[in-house]
Amino acid sequence: MFSDDILTSISEIIKDKEVYLVGGYLRNYFLNNEISFDRDLVVLGNSKALALEIAQKLNGTFIELDSENEIYRVVLEDKTNYFDISRALNDDILKDINRRDFTINSIFYDLNKKEILDPLNGVNDIKNKVLKTANFDNFIDDSLRFLRLYRFMSLTGFSVEDDLSKFVKDNFHLIKNVAKERINYEIIKIFEGEFVCETLLKMFDDGVLEQVFPFVKEVKKIPNNTHHHLDLIHHLIETVKNIRTNNPILKIAAFYHDIGKPKTWSIEPSGRHRFIGHDLVGAQIALSELEDLKFSNKQISYITKMIKYHIYPATLINCADNKKAFARFVRKLGADSLDVIELSRADRLSALGPAVTSEMVKKSLSHLEELKKYYESVKDIVASPKAFLDGREVMEILNLKPSKKVGQILEELKELQLSGEIKTKEEALEFLKKNY
Repeated sequence: MFSDDILTSISEIIKDKEVYLVGGYLRNYFLNNEISFDRDLVVLGNSKALALEIAQKLNGTFIELDSENEIYRVVLEDKTNYFDISRALNDDILKDINRRDFTINSIFYDLNKKEILDPLNGVNDIKNKVLKTANFDNFIDDSLRFLRLYRFMSLTGFSVEDDLSKFVKDNFHLIKNVAKERINYEIIKIFEGEFVCETLLKMFDDGVLEQVFPFVKEVKKIPNNTHHHLDLIHHLIETVKNIRTNNPILKIAAFYHDIGKPKTWSIEPSGRHRFIGHDLVGAQIALSELEDLKFSNKQISYITKMIKYHIYPATLINCADNKKAFARFVRKLGADSLDVIELSRADRLSALGPAVTSEMVKKSLSHLEELKKYYESVKDIVASPKAFLDGREVMEILNLKPSKKVGQILEELKELQLSGEIKTKEEALEFLKKNY
C-alpha cells in the first residue's frame, strides 16, 4: 500500500482529514497480495467535498452514486482505476465497521496514521478462510447480502460460519424484495468465481438455488439414466465445472443448457430416456427467465444461442463430408464457434452413464478437437469475410433480379469458401457457370 502511486498522490489532500481505505482493496491484499483497481474510502465528514478534490487533483471524472447516503465515485483518466468515497455512518468509524456485510470486508486502514483498524478480526478470518458477520441485522437491512454470501464463497472458497449459514437459509426468501438488476450483478460475480461449482452445490443443498433460478424446480425432478451418471441438476453443475475458459456468461449458458429437458422428457419401452427438441425448447425457456433476471439483450442472445446449438457439434461426428459439414457449422455460428465447441466438450465429459463407453467419449473429444482446428484454420475468413462475388455481380452473371435465390447462392459460395473448395474469384465464376 505504501508503494501505491495512486494512494500516494492523494496524501496531501487527506492529511488533515480522517480517511480510511476499506473493502475489497484490503481483502484482496490479505488474500493474495494483489492490488485492486478500485479503492474504497470512508471519510469522517464531507465525502462529496473530498471526492471533488480528488477528481480535480487527478483529472478524474466525478460521479454521484447516492447523494442520500453521500456516496461518490471518481474515475481516473485511465478509465480503469477509481475511488468510491462515502461518509462514515453517523461520522462514527466503529459504527461503519460494524454495519459491513462480512468481517473480511470490515478491515479499515487509516491512511494518515498508517494503521490497520480491525476490531472484528477480519484478517484472522481471512487466514482461517471463514465467512462471518458482525450482526445478522446487516443482512435484513440489505437483503442482497443473502446472495452476496454465495458470491464470496465462489470467489474465495471460504466456508461459512454455522450460525450465519442457518440464518441465510432461513431468510433467503427476502431476496425477492431486491431489485433484479442488483441480483443480476451478483449472479455474474458468482459465475466469475474459481469455486463456482462448489457454490452452486451449496446453494442447491441449502434450498436457495431455485429461488434465484426458477427453472431448478423442474430440472431437479429429472433422474440419472443410461447416458447420464448424474441427475440433471448435478449434470448442469458438472458441465459448468468442465468449462475451461474464464467467461462467466459461457458458464451461465452451461448451467442453462439442458433446461428444456423437463418439458421434452419421455421414456421408451426399452427404458431409454429421450429429450427430443430440448435444445430449442430450452432456448425459449431461458429467454424469458434471463429477461426476468435483467440480463442484457446481448447476453441473452449469446446464452440462448449456446443452448440452441449445444448439440450441433455432436451431430457432425458421422458426416460423410466433414469439410462441408464443418463449413456449415462455422458459417452458422461464426465467432461463437469455439464457445459452442467448448460447451459441447464440457457436456460430453459430464454425461458418463453406463451406456457411454470410454471409446465413445474418446471419439467425441477427437471429433471436437478436429472441428476446433478447422475453425482455427478459417477464422480469419469468418472475422473478415471478403466474398469473391457480391450480390450485384451474381445477378449480372446469371441475369437474375433481386430475390431469395441470390441470397441462397451467396450463402453457398460462402460455404464453399469456408470449406476451401473455392479459393479465388475465378473459381467462384467457374462454380456459377457449372451449376447455374
